[in-house]
Amino acid sequence: MTKEPMFDVAQLAHFEIYSPKLEESVEFFKNILGMDEVGRRGNSVYMRAYEDHYHNTLIITENDEAGLGHIALRATSAQALERRVAEIEKTGYGIGWIEGDVGHGRAYQFTTPDGHKIELLWDVEYYEAPEDQKTPLLNRPQKRPNRGVPVRRLDHINLLASDTDKNVEFLKEVLGFNLRERIVADDDSSIAAWLSVSNLVHDIAIMGDALGESGRLHHICYWYGFPQHLSDVADLLIEAGYNIEAGPGKHGVTQAAFLYVMEPGGNRVELFGDPGYQIFDPSWRTVEWKGKDLEKSIIWHGSTLPQEFFQYGTPIKSGELVKP
Repeated sequence: MTKEPMFDVAQLAHFEIYSPKLEESVEFFKNILGMDEVGRRGNSVYMRAYEDHYHNTLIITENDEAGLGHIALRATSAQALERRVAEIEKTGYGIGWIEGDVGHGRAYQFTTPDGHKIELLWDVEYYEAPEDQKTPLLNRPQKRPNRGVPVRRLDHINLLASDTDKNVEFLKEVLGFNLRERIVADDDSSIAAWLSVSNLVHDIAIMGDALGESGRLHHICYWYGFPQHLSDVADLLIEAGYNIEAGPGKHGVTQAAFLYVMEPGGNRVELFGDPGYQIFDPSWRTVEWKGKDLEKSIIWHGSTLPQEFFQYGTPIKSGELVKP
């Protein structure tokens, strides 16, 4: 019997990263990627891309080491939030309610089986542009910034996990994510998986941690929509002394044009040059890459990814390859 689809989780709303170089990280996202700083509280800076409709989508928090603070997902309604919280609490991974933060109301916090912190929320603050940033393009929240090569919106987050399938099942069974694509080992376990609750190929990806660690971050991603912007931003990155890890190129999985760069705090950032493809089929069959097909799964065209791509994550662990 086919399981009925679940529509209680709507989208990825924001994420928080840790940085030991707070102001340098803020400068990177502001001056290279054209994002706006919209608030500060304590040791956290709140930022957004110009087509993000919510108050913020990125929080950078000062910390001794890089890594993931939390992921925020938005429910489809206040009632959906309560339904999902009831199910999460049955798993034993619940942490509890918080009253809110800059840009959103009360939220329920929990972890994945691997220890990544997630909060689920409903009430959000929509961005209201100041007068000098309002645009006659009424379906855009603000003017396009005139610095750097501005990213348009957040896209996805990629997590490292000690057990890929255990985390995939949690996202599917408890939160209603759909498994869109996966890379499959000989024993039919998932080496990596791409999941979404939206029409995107992935809102969250899970990759096996090569070091066997738990709860680490592989990368966050923002979206351009135009592959040319990857070449444009590459010029800025190189001339400003930032390290491009890989790209521009095109993935087989997701079909997206990509570029990977390390922000000053040490976290990996992916930039999407186009949306790849979107999914509208309600009975989508998971695409599985294995055997001879693996050759084109990661790189469809462009240079190969360095070994560090598959081993480096944040926080950095003892014995890990130094970041490229």
